Amino acid sequence: MKHVRHFTPSLFLSLVHICLVQANYAPYFFDNGARSTNGNMALLSLSEDTPVGTHVYTLNGTDPEGDPVTYDLTYEAGSRRYFSVDKNLGNVTLVEELDREREDEIEVIVSISDGLSTVSEKVRILVMDANDESPEFINTPYIVEVPENTPSSSSIFKIEAIDKDTGSGGSITYFLQNIHANKFTIDRHSGVLRIKTGVTLDYEKSRTHFVVVVAKDGGGKLRGDNKVFSATTTVTINVEDVQDTPPMFIGTPYYGYVYEDTLAGSEVLTVVALDGDRGKPNSIHYCIVNGDEGSFEISNTTGAISVIKSPNQLKKEVYELKVKASEVSQEGDVSEHTFAVVTIRVVDLNNHPPTFYGENGPQNRFELTMYEHPPEGEILRGLKITVNDSDQGANAKFNLRLVGPGGIFRVVPQTVLNEAQVTVIVENSAAIDYESFKVLTFKLLAIEVNTPEKFSSTADVVIRLLDTNDNVPKFSSDYYIARIPENSPGGSNVVAVTATDPDSGLWGEIKYSIYGTGADLFLIHPSTGIIYTQPWAVLDAEVNSKYNFYVKAEDTDGKYSLAEVFITVLDVNDHSPEFNENIQEKTMIIGSPVKIEAIDQDAEEPNNIVDYSIMQADPANVFDIDQSTGEIKLKSYIRSLDIIHNITNNKDCIWSLVVQAKDRGSPSFSTTAVLKIDITEETLHKGPMAAFLMQTKDNPMKALGVLAGVMGIMVLITIMISTAMFWRNKRSNKVMPVRRIIKKRQMPPSRTVRMEWLKFKRPSNTAEKFVVEEDVKSLHNENSNNNVQTVPMLPAAPLPPPPPALAPRGDAPGWRVPTVSGSLTPKHVIKPPKKKGHSSTHNALVSELKMRFEKRNAAFGEPHI
Repeated sequence: MKHVRHFTPSLFLSLVHICLVQANYAPYFFDNGARSTNGNMALLSLSEDTPVGTHVYTLNGTDPEGDPVTYDLTYEAGSRRYFSVDKNLGNVTLVEELDREREDEIEVIVSISDGLSTVSEKVRILVMDANDESPEFINTPYIVEVPENTPSSSSIFKIEAIDKDTGSGGSITYFLQNIHANKFTIDRHSGVLRIKTGVTLDYEKSRTHFVVVVAKDGGGKLRGDNKVFSATTTVTINVEDVQDTPPMFIGTPYYGYVYEDTLAGSEVLTVVALDGDRGKPNSIHYCIVNGDEGSFEISNTTGAISVIKSPNQLKKEVYELKVKASEVSQEGDVSEHTFAVVTIRVVDLNNHPPTFYGENGPQNRFELTMYEHPPEGEILRGLKITVNDSDQGANAKFNLRLVGPGGIFRVVPQTVLNEAQVTVIVENSAAIDYESFKVLTFKLLAIEVNTPEKFSSTADVVIRLLDTNDNVPKFSSDYYIARIPENSPGGSNVVAVTATDPDSGLWGEIKYSIYGTGADLFLIHPSTGIIYTQPWAVLDAEVNSKYNFYVKAEDTDGKYSLAEVFITVLDVNDHSPEFNENIQEKTMIIGSPVKIEAIDQDAEEPNNIVDYSIMQADPANVFDIDQSTGEIKLKSYIRSLDIIHNITNNKDCIWSLVVQAKDRGSPSFSTTAVLKIDITEETLHKGPMAAFLMQTKDNPMKALGVLAGVMGIMVLITIMISTAMFWRNKRSNKVMPVRRIIKKRQMPPSRTVRMEWLKFKRPSNTAEKFVVEEDVKSLHNENSNNNVQTVPMLPAAPLPPPPPALAPRGDAPGWRVPTVSGSLTPKHVIKPPKKKGHSSTHNALVSELKMRFEKRNAAFGEPHI
């Protein structure tokens, strides 16, 4: 029984313990938000300048059963342990210095435990920046080469510094110390170094300038104080001479070696000097000034130094030769010169292959990025290559050469003894073309010269090219010829021009435009180059059939080329032939044609070629028409009006014809007109006046004007004759007889203008001025025009012209010019009848009248009343 009592309480306690264990709840952290200083440490941020040993946080949590809890911090493997925690109180202390630039986030596993259960959480603590970093210049040292003719205000270099801080502490501004004492300025934000405005560099006065640049950050908090950090660097500015620059040795310092097995006359090393003026470099003349002691000589043209004695004759271990390089002009004048010291050692034999070195040690691949088309003679300064052969004497002598596309670069020096800086110089700028090669790859080969082993080594030189806008857009043709019908609607395509620019990117994009006096009716698509007509344009070959203007292809940098566009507007048969009048009247003289004319306004043949035809005539067998000229003439068998009268009863001889003018276009257009023809016979003598009247028959105003002029001349001549006769009679000293003077009756002016009456003969006496009545009557001609060859009397003013001999037809137009007028010459001149043997000439008639007058005076003794 005792045993049973003892066992029962123990079993009960075990059961209670098991129940309690099964009812235990895990502890947990308090989550008090982002800005709390106690809780689960989530979203905690600390400044990187927080001192070590600072209490930065308090872990805080609880257990649902109220059991005491403990805290712990753990880290992932390999992570730095920045914090420690008091396990009972939860106080977190910084134990390692923070550095945002090295680690801006810290991952920590926080845990809480009640002894039975443990709860862990991974939290991130953000490290906030403090201004604890100073600006640092990159790519130092700064050495700038500036030609002395660089314009003022030009940028010559860009200085760059970085600050690892963020915010204002990471922003950098630049300025120069002693800004007033130097010739340069710097942009405070970009760090671009420029020459001051109005300042020029002078190589002769100062070849080197030292500029102290200060980089300062924007300041920020550090351990409670506002801190500003800065850094300084010195920029060395070397001024390059652009004219009269002395030669310059390349690959210095020079070291040479003479080995004990070197033969006399062997080349030791070669010095190389270049004229600093790369535009038109002069040739270089070399000579040894001193230090050779008769043991060495130099080639005047190549700079190769040779030993002229055997090594056992050389008394010194080290020779220092002073070598002079002088420029020789094309005229042979020696101008600028420079010196270099060549150190030659006499050593024993050894042999190692040449080795290439970069800035960080041996290197067999060198890369450079540069813009295409650098200036010829430029040195590729981005390639820092050194070649070395640790042997001595002839075994350390090797040649350098570039293996790859030839003629683009050359390497200096070409022969090296022991060690040299490798310089690659641009030789053919045009071949360095981005459009041809994006990458230029060369092998730099160093091979020993005088060793049996011919040890060698190579290095790859890779030059990546950057594009520049070095090409001008080019048209596929210098000119474009296009044709477009004149009936094309607005917006019609005419021709497409094309131009290409091999440059890349925006530099290769082309924009087209047109300009010129002939471009008003046309547009061009700026990107496709399609030329089309304006939407409102109306082409008319009759107004303008030729257009020419210029089209321009321009890239984004303003480089452009031009081509000329010639556009021909093709004629379309869109005009009909047009007569001047729909009804025309013409007078046809038998034997002479009349002509009709129609004008077609089309611009080109055959659209504007007109053919003529008679569409309707009554009778139809009277007229013929020339198809090409439009001349209308009578049939060949019609030679008089009588023949026409026999053909038709129309005595008026006025005919109406319907004529047609038709062009030769396709489709063809035609028009008709009514032509009235008045047919007459020529009744006047053929002569200038008759021809004139015939020509002016359809223009009476012209004939009337000519007649008025002739009449005016006749009046003027009559006045002059009358005046002359009056003064002759007045001056006569003979007594005039008292008798009745019978004047000749005035008659209408003659139809023929005769000029014989103007031929005066001075009368012998006063009696000749008078005419007896019966004599005058006997001299009247049958036409009563009194235009006979008599002694002229004082003429009266002429009367208006008589009515025409032939009365106009009743149906003829009232404006027709009379067929006979005072200005025309009649066909037949009727001479006065001859009496008593009198001559028809003027002199004979005057003599006869004089004799009769004297006989009558003698018979009657008085004048005849």
